[in-house]
Amino acid sequence: MIDGKRILFTGGTGLLGTEIKKTLPNLYFPDRSEFEVSNYPQMQKYLQGKDINLLIHAAALTSPPRIDKNPVEAINSNIIGTSNIVKLCFENKMRLIYFSTDYVFKGDQGDYSEEDSVFPINKYAWSKLGGECAVQMYDNSLIIRTSFSENEFPYEKAFVDQYTSRVSVSKLVKMLMPVLNKEDLIGIINLGSERKTVMDFAKSLSPEKDLGELSITEVNFKAPKDTSLSCEKYNKLFGESK
Repeated sequence: MIDGKRILFTGGTGLLGTEIKKTLPNLYFPDRSEFEVSNYPQMQKYLQGKDINLLIHAAALTSPPRIDKNPVEAINSNIIGTSNIVKLCFENKMRLIYFSTDYVFKGDQGDYSEEDSVFPINKYAWSKLGGECAVQMYDNSLIIRTSFSENEFPYEKAFVDQYTSRVSVSKLVKMLMPVLNKEDLIGIINLGSERKTVMDFAKSLSPEKDLGELSITEVNFKAPKDTSLSCEKYNKLFGESK
């Protein structure tokens, strides 16, 4: 049984945090004014008097174009900030769940398993992999590699030449629930759906929307071609998510 009063979630105002509040409203969702990942003493102070045994770290900079323009911002948030989170978990003996991205893979293969080699092709993905490196130093941790979006596709165009295992944020929250209950699950796990183009994914979310076609060669950042995920590990543990 999930005890929300013992779980801290970073990134509560983000897409995933907003959705998770609908299912688990009793988690701790500190804002940046009281729990800033670059301010270690402040994070230590926030934990005082609270019996937290799980920290879910979802706060991150996630815009590849923005990070290309200002990589230092991503270093501070996604790498140094995540390293501070790991240190906090060491110090307080908390289990750690870290949300990473399918973009850590090169994208020339697809159907990536948790054991496949990683090779980011853009700075956003490198910053998330930098966070993974810190998390891997902590034994009581789980890295979740995934890709998710709003429950309705938010853009006017979608990639026709990029393949993904992206899911809606509501489906991701459903997939996450059994993971939270399995306290001995550590290492890495992929969460996603079957392989499809981003266009097909977009149409599944917003079938009435008149979507324009877009190519990964037309955007101003490096986008991998196929970062679809093998979710065999998840399916064996919990069954296929509908």
